Amino acid sequence: MKPSKALAYACLFFFPSLAAGQGSDWPRFLGPLGTSVSTEKGIVTPWPKAGPKIVWHKEVGPGYGMPTIAKGRLYHFDRVPKKPDDFQDSKFVRLTCMNAKTGERIWDFEYPSIYKDAFGYNNGPRCSPILDGDHVYTYGVEGMIHCLKADTGKLVWKINANKEFNVIQNFFGVGSTPVIEGNLLIAQVGGSPPGSLQRNLFDQTLKSNGSAVVAFDKLTGKVAYKIGNDLASYSSPVLATIHKRRYCFVFARGGLLAFEPNTGKIDFRFPFRSEDVESVNAANPVVLGDQVFISECYGPGSALLKIKPGGYEVLREESKKFKKSMAIHWMTPIVQEGFLYGCSGRHTAGADLRCIDFATGKVMWSEPRLTRSSLLMVDGHFICLCEDGTLRLLKVNPKKFDEVSSVELKDPKTDKALLQYPCWAAPILSHGLLYVRGEERLVCLELISQKK
Repeated sequence: MKPSKALAYACLFFFPSLAAGQGSDWPRFLGPLGTSVSTEKGIVTPWPKAGPKIVWHKEVGPGYGMPTIAKGRLYHFDRVPKKPDDFQDSKFVRLTCMNAKTGERIWDFEYPSIYKDAFGYNNGPRCSPILDGDHVYTYGVEGMIHCLKADTGKLVWKINANKEFNVIQNFFGVGSTPVIEGNLLIAQVGGSPPGSLQRNLFDQTLKSNGSAVVAFDKLTGKVAYKIGNDLASYSSPVLATIHKRRYCFVFARGGLLAFEPNTGKIDFRFPFRSEDVESVNAANPVVLGDQVFISECYGPGSALLKIKPGGYEVLREESKKFKKSMAIHWMTPIVQEGFLYGCSGRHTAGADLRCIDFATGKVMWSEPRLTRSSLLMVDGHFICLCEDGTLRLLKVNPKKFDEVSSVELKDPKTDKALLQYPCWAAPILSHGLLYVRGEERLVCLELISQKK
């Protein structure tokens, strides 16, 4: 069975509403299966000159994460916007529940945060909320994990993971969205031994205290296990079934950690990090069959591993090559029919969107005009959001860069651009509505006609 067909069948099994053409929820980071792929059909193509119909848009506070959606409700995690006459950011972070179709607020939950970014980036959350049954979970940039009732916002439990596990502040705070497996909330934490001191943000002497990954009982917050001697990165855990058993892959600060998610039993650790002190691992691992692809943009480039019981085989590794087939900064690439599509490059000027052969790493094409960008795949197309706010519709095509439409979204009332740099959050799609965000605004667009 080809990967794309396997994905479609899996979606229909786990999300039966898709078979009836009812659209789907987007309950976690990068969607139902964590792949940034939607199985919805019937998108508007090509787009009108002004782009897809704007359903609603609203101001949001600082943050880099996208919302999640379930049962007609959208959950957005940001820092409370500062008032016009305030010099400093608000000292509160909030989770807002709103009507996904109208943007109307239903409830919000606030808590204090003293996080201040050391490099001048905004002080809002980096993670997306996680929806599971009757609960919603957040992991704040300052290390607070909250479990709330999804319908009311009532607090169920909370834990200060940074304090509990002695996490020394990472370059840009906490930025790895947890995942849920069974009754466990699995989070990348990365604490250090008691008494550890950091001389500066580039201090490489920090050690781990065995809490690279921590699993919590999702209903109580009780620690189920902690594993791994790595500090934290910005890549989120990825769940997969390989050789008829479950795996969790965490691309931690020093490399890839593979383990059994229900028990925490470690299978292997594959070292993979740039020698550059000022470097991070941020893109999620990509799983195709029994192979796992990882990538970063500060030096090594990418690697492809074949998973074997209890270990791995390196199929491709580019650390010693001058030219890299793919060097991902933060965007998680998308695999389709044996080809991998993603944004390669560390900085705006040198980044491009490209397609490579998943097995060999051969570059099929690259398009340098798009700056850094994020992708969502739906109905044979990519929705490509560039960091400057340009929104593009591309055909999925391994032979060439195939653009259908391109638009800079404008406010119909003021004619001003709706999306301001930096647009670093990946687009999401739920029940025909596309959601994109820029620095200060969340926009809802009609990608699939809502007419019955």
